[in-house]
Amino acid sequence: MTISKAVVIAALRERSQHARAEFVDRELPDRIDPARHSGLLAMLRLDPVALAESESV
Repeated sequence: MTISKAVVIAALRERSQHARAEFVDRELPDRIDPARHSGLLAMLRLDPVALAESESV
């Protein structure tokens, strides 16, 4: 399972965390592997399962 970088950026922007969204946009690949980037997602307080579900809608 991978998550689109756009979904992560949108989630951060919804919380008005624009600087973090810009960082994610610069530093991460277009498809984010939750296992590989679990620490970053945890730091950003993002749930990979919820992100994957929102992506499939």
